[in-house]
Formats: sequence, structure tokens, C-alpha cells
Amino acid sequence: MAVSGRTKISDIASRLGVSTATVSRALSGNGYVREHLASRIRAAAIEMNYAVSSATAGQKVLIVSSQEAMIDFKRSQFTMYVLEGVRERAESRDIRIESYIYQPNQPFEDLYKAAQTPDLIGLLLVSVDDATLDFVRTSDMPAVLVNGDDPEMQLSSVTPCNRSAASLATKHLINQGHRHILFLNRPGRRTIKRRLEGWRDAMDEHYNPDYVIDIDDWTAEAASQRITEVIESNLSFSAIVAAGDILAVGAVSALQAKGYNVPKDVSVVGIDGLPQGQYMSPALTSVKIPMQTVGALSLDLLIETCRLTNADIEMPARRIELACELISRESVCPPPAKLR
Repeated sequence: MAVSGRTKISDIASRLGVSTATVSRALSGNGYVREHLASRIRAAAIEMNYAVSSATAGQKVLIVSSQEAMIDFKRSQFTMYVLEGVRERAESRDIRIESYIYQPNQPFEDLYKAAQTPDLIGLLLVSVDDATLDFVRTSDMPAVLVNGDDPEMQLSSVTPCNRSAASLATKHLINQGHRHILFLNRPGRRTIKRRLEGWRDAMDEHYNPDYVIDIDDWTAEAASQRITEVIESNLSFSAIVAAGDILAVGAVSALQAKGYNVPKDVSVVGIDGLPQGQYMSPALTSVKIPMQTVGALSLDLLIETCRLTNADIEMPARRIELACELISRESVCPPPAKLR
């Protein structure tokens, strides 16, 4: 489907034979423009479907996500906190949030039509598939990736530094004397791939491909079943870095069910830093992701991107990565002597 470009301030200025600065002042209300001319400019903006004004109050943002991802949201509270950050920032700016949840094989034209409202600021993309990402790249719709990154760097994004987060977790275990460290992995997402890369960075000469333990679902139950299988395979290990806190919960459950003491026999570290981790037994050591900040900054970046676009200021796509923090609790201690 061919998608026409969005109307810019320069288009309105060219049509009316005025400067872009005059159009900008008329649409924003900042600065003097004769009322008769300002009325002509506002009328032309409406006629030409100019979507985003300099003032965003009263406008809306469309959160775009797949149905499959929304199912995952119900299983893990991570994205709930990210979206809470978006909501709080939107309220402070008097911006409305609407959702567009697409089905498998749904035509992209539906998304394009949903985005063609004059009060739309742009799109926040949350866990979208590559096909949707490709479409948005070529659609000329303002968009920011939330908790993800565009490998082609055509769209701006805000994400935790997942690679350094996993490296931080793994180095914490190595500093305790661990060398046989599993990575409990749910393949498929670029964010989790970055965490796998961070674990491998830190493992360095201790890396063993057998230590990568893949599971097929993002649930504590799937993690528990897989760790039970690993225990029964007699693979030697003294610690686990889980790609997410929910997987760490399942790992601890499986270890305890098999008679292991956590952390004396096996240490466990999660990544996410969900509040519930402090109430586990033992309390879960985890790398805290600034989830709400990811959401808030994603909205800020979208607004800034649109402001620059409408002012005809070219700006390369930006990838903002946020630092993460190790929360040391009771699920980690030095390994048994035989596994040092």
C-alpha cells in the first residue's frame, strides 16, 4: 500500500505564500500573527490534514501492539509498569492514550486508517513484529519503539540497556566465585537476545553453549519444568541468570522442589526488578529495569520527534538506553566448594 507523506509546516507555508515561522506562530499561538492570516493558516492546516500542532494538550497517542504481546503482558507485569509510565507522563501533559491491538495477518491498512486522525501525535510501538516494524518505517507516521530497538536505526527508541543488565547480573555471580552459570532464555525478542549477549560477554572464558537453557513460554511454570529437566540431565551448575524475574520464580520453585537450597546449593538472579521479588523466599536478587522511566521517556521522545519534524528540522533516529541497577538480596551466595 502506498502511503502519502504527512503534511508539514513548510507545505502549509508554500500553499499560502508565507514563511514557515508565520505558520508555526499561528498554529502554536506563540507570537503575533494577524487574526485574518492566522485563521487562513488554521483553515489550511485542517484542510491539508496537518496532524500535530506544537501544543500537544488535548491530543492523543496510539499505543500499537500485537494480540500475542498483549497475552504476554498479562503473564508478566514488566510491560504493565512501562505502560504505567506512559500513562502518568500523558496525564501530566494532558494527552490521551488509545490502544491499537492488531490480530495475526490483519491488513496494515487498518493501522494506517486508525492513525489518520487530526489530533494524533504519533505511535508508540510496544512489542510489535518485524512486519509491522517494516510497515511503520515506510509509512511516514511519527513513531517511537518502546522497550525495543530498530536494527536499521530508522525509528527512534527508548530501552533499558539489556546487554549491560545481564552482564551486571552475571558479573555479580562471578564475583561471588561462580563459574558454572546457566542463562535461562526465552528466544524470540530482540530485548532478550541483548540479555543473552550480555551474559555471554561476562562469561568470557567460562562460556559453555550447554549453559544456555531455552524455554518455549514466558511463564514460571515453563521455567520450572525446564530447570527440572536440566537437574535430571546431571548438568553441573552453581547459578542461574534468568532472562526475566518471572523465569527466576520458576527456577527457584524447581530447585526447591528437588531439594536444593537456594542460594547455598544454587544461586539465582533475575532481570526486571519487579517489586514482588523482595517477598520471595529467599528474596530475589535482580537487576532493576527503570520500567516506568522507559515509558515516560518514550512519550517525551515521540513529542520531541514530532516537534522537530513539523518545524522541518532534520534529526537522525535516536536510541536512548537507560542504565539498570543491581538489587542484591538473599538468593545469591558463594558456590559450593566443588563447583568453584
